[in-house]
Amino acid sequence: MVKLRLKRCGRKQPIYRIVAIDVRSRREGRDLQKVGFYDPIQNQTYLNVPAIRYFLEKGAQPTGTVHDILRKAELFKERAS
Repeated sequence: MVKLRLKRCGRKQPIYRIVAIDVRSRREGRDLQKVGFYDPIQNQTYLNVPAIRYFLEKGAQPTGTVHDILRKAELFKERAS
């Protein structure tokens, strides 16, 4: 099963990549594809929307935090239409 979850990149300041990754992999493990990033300090996000939609259509499940980020970006409102 594939999940969309956060992968930490920053050492001192937390910066996260949003990645599609196999459930059995650890947080810092090998990802399938990078689909965005999230900076909680500056509250910036970048999302590769076509890649995220592709993984969601294939059955990938976002974690709680990634789900909140996608909801704030109004990705689910576009899917419902």
